[in-house]
Amino acid sequence: MKKSLITLLVAATTSLSAFAWPDKPITLVVPFPPGGSTDLIARTLSGKMGEKLGGATVVVENKAGATGTIGATYIARAPADGHTLFVSSLGPFVIAPHLFKVTYDALKDLEPITVVVQAPNVLVVPAASARTSVAEVIAYQKANPGKMSFASSGNGSSDHLTAELFWQQTGTSGVHVPYKGGGPVMSDLLGNQVESSFMNINTALPQIKAGKLRALAITSAKRSPLLPDVPTLEESGVKDANVQSWQAVAAPRGLPADVKKRLHDAIVASINDPAVTPKLLELGFEVVLNTPEQFAAFQASEYARWQKLITSRNIKAD
Repeated sequence: MKKSLITLLVAATTSLSAFAWPDKPITLVVPFPPGGSTDLIARTLSGKMGEKLGGATVVVENKAGATGTIGATYIARAPADGHTLFVSSLGPFVIAPHLFKVTYDALKDLEPITVVVQAPNVLVVPAASARTSVAEVIAYQKANPGKMSFASSGNGSSDHLTAELFWQQTGTSGVHVPYKGGGPVMSDLLGNQVESSFMNINTALPQIKAGKLRALAITSAKRSPLLPDVPTLEESGVKDANVQSWQAVAAPRGLPADVKKRLHDAIVASINDPAVTPKLLELGFEVVLNTPEQFAAFQASEYARWQKLITSRNIKAD
């Protein structure tokens, strides 16, 4: 009899939790400044999630700093009640913990909900560059080791790590030139101050289409419909160099299962909205929307992958 009563009480509590939530505004914490890809995804979600949750208020709060780890630390310490969520790129999830002394455990303190979208990087050179293919880049680097410059948006960024992976897989070396953000990288590429970069497709696409940058290869497993004539690195002879920059949603660990399900369903419905999906595809994003379990397994795999590269290449933070 006692067991039955406890079962009923647990069921009633779970049901009440699902009924009562959300009972205040939901905050999407973005660990980067406004204007970037992560902020775009968060604001896309905030505009739709409220509708999918019956009129709930969903707001975006930017908590930038320390390559996203300030926001991640904030989430790790926030109440696990479904009212505070983390919208971030891969950095705080799988890269920053290997470069900085962080005060959160990326695999234990963050509750995975879903990877929303992913996008590849593109190896680009200025339009006036003498290099017109990956083969020519590799040949040049082998003849001139440590001379060709590769710009990135900062040490430990996706574009930096892609360059390191490229050098590792091709047995070559270049010069890494870190900047503070993608804007200065673009300016110096267009001004022929640096020779190349593994830019995110979202950033590079307008200048590629304008003829100001030349795209040599894309880091996805297959060609992008937005750049159908640009080969993958694999097609260009570079093995095991598939890299995607991804944007995901997580929560503080301990989120009630029923709340997590409602959140996941609302995110999926928001991104699959006919007014949203085409716009994301036009920007070069690929919609993912995996399950929490799939996200957890993917995060663990990515965590190990980048840890291995950072250690083997002796990559240090700024």
